[in-house]
Amino acid sequence: MSAIPAPTGRMADLWSEAAKLPAFARRTFLEAWSYRVAFFWDLIALVFQALTFFYIGKMIDPAVLPEFGGKSVSYLAFAAVGIAISMFVGLALVRAASAFREAQLNGTLEVLLMTPTAPTTIQLGLVTYDFIYLPLRTAVFFAVIVLGFGVQFEASGLLPAAVILLIFLPFVWGLGIILSATTITFKKGGAAIMGSILTLTSGAYFPVALFPAWLAVIAELNPMTTAIDGMRGALLGGTRWSEVGHAVAVLLPAAAITLALGVVAFRLAARRERRKGTIGLY
Repeated sequence: MSAIPAPTGRMADLWSEAAKLPAFARRTFLEAWSYRVAFFWDLIALVFQALTFFYIGKMIDPAVLPEFGGKSVSYLAFAAVGIAISMFVGLALVRAASAFREAQLNGTLEVLLMTPTAPTTIQLGLVTYDFIYLPLRTAVFFAVIVLGFGVQFEASGLLPAAVILLIFLPFVWGLGIILSATTITFKKGGAAIMGSILTLTSGAYFPVALFPAWLAVIAELNPMTTAIDGMRGALLGGTRWSEVGHAVAVLLPAAAITLALGVVAFRLAARRERRKGTIGLY
């Protein structure tokens, strides 16, 4: 039996770069695990978040909530998807920006940029751990909602919802890289503000139908709204794959645009700071 030939040329370069990503993920995991109290407190905070919205839901008139699959849902069920996605977005943006900030503060970013590692690999490597952790954290939150508060989700919608979430992740990561580029250049980022704007205009906590007309227009243009609506339809209404296709068709181009802008912005920011010799200053 002949051996499989090793990749050569461009494929060898891509393979070599991809092989570096597990090392980035392992390093970030070990750093997070070294702060075990904070690691477990993050999971405990999910329970308090769900408990807060459980009691808020007791003050909400179910009549103002939309129906899914022809049936009414509780406010906690409605808000659960919005809570999960808003936490997902907030953490993803903050962690993406803070990963570059910490590397800059520690002096490792400048060292990494001096190695043969491609800038795109560094961008992806610093958030590879979050690519794994954030979807898992979101799944744990849904498990808390189901097991602790009796919210029922459609089993048939689990896989479509997971697909939407995974396609939405690169969009958020692209925004995080853009914010990271601004952090490298201006030493301050706007991750929290960006997350708040996206969440406010997405209908995460209340129906978009309650918005004034001008804000409803903005909400329709917000990819986060598409992600939340798609996941709500899948988890609460059991929508089919054909209906999920709309969310995918919107999120894929949005992800491609933010990723492209993020790559360009990061390259320009790194090139500028290296030219000025200030990449290690913060």
